[in-house]
Amino acid sequence: MLKSVFSDNGITEAGCDEAGRGCLAGPVFAAAVILPPDYHNSQLNDSKKLTALQREKLRVQIEKDAIQWHVAQVGPELIDRINILKASFLAMHLAIDQLNPKPGLLLIDGNRFTPYSGINHQCIIKGDGIYMSIAAASILAKTHRDEFMKALHQEFPEYGWNKNMGYPTAFHRKAIAKFGLTPWNRLTFNVSEQLKLDLK
Repeated sequence: MLKSVFSDNGITEAGCDEAGRGCLAGPVFAAAVILPPDYHNSQLNDSKKLTALQREKLRVQIEKDAIQWHVAQVGPELIDRINILKASFLAMHLAIDQLNPKPGLLLIDGNRFTPYSGINHQCIIKGDGIYMSIAAASILAKTHRDEFMKALHQEFPEYGWNKNMGYPTAFHRKAIAKFGLTPWNRLTFNVSEQLKLDLK
């Protein structure tokens, strides 16, 4: 069972996580989620440990139950300009920007974060497997991004984004080698190095 709160001092907490950081194509998405005090959902877990169907069902429940939730994205052009780590933090900031009123504490999945002005934060390694609000954020970021990539697939079906979601699978690398880059590919992600891998 994941923990419902980081502290018991009554401070409103928002869990934050991103999805798509290791992709060759598509935006990076981030979510910020404020759950009710003492919220419990036995199905909540790190999005990577759930099936697509489980994530979709939980997305509906989270969006219904959360006091507030917001999802934001940063596209490939800006990712290339500022790097993926800064872009991931920016996406989190953009999601937090939309929370009103603001939480008193941000729970960040991972070990680094660019401080958000006026709100304290706590970085928690593998936090999406520890705290419900971070797990909820991981699920929303992942499902919203998957939905976005499936829509892009309609325009670029050769790359299999409806299945690989822009991650560097063998199929995706082969498609890049055969058809070239799209406007949605991240140019700074060492695509040439990816293509040196076995494409057979």
